Amino acid sequence: MGYPTRVQLIKRRSSRQWYVNFPAALAEAMEFEKGELVEWVVESKKKLSLKRGSEKRTIDSTRRKGSLKTKTHGKGDQ
Repeated sequence: MGYPTRVQLIKRRSSRQWYVNFPAALAEAMEFEKGELVEWVVESKKKLSLKRGSEKRTIDSTRRKGSLKTKTHGKGDQ
């Protein structure tokens, strides 16, 4: 089953940001966690994949602006 989603563009004075919303039903079925780190993989101009690591990594919500500290959760750390 597919989940149609629109691509959104937010234009600001000095930048543009593109957004693709992730349906809640899909996130829940995949058991995603808030702040989980994932990677977009371009397979072709018609196919974009979202890749999850073998370990759950989250972006630290207390990080300073411009810093990408991550926390790694291996087996038994949760």
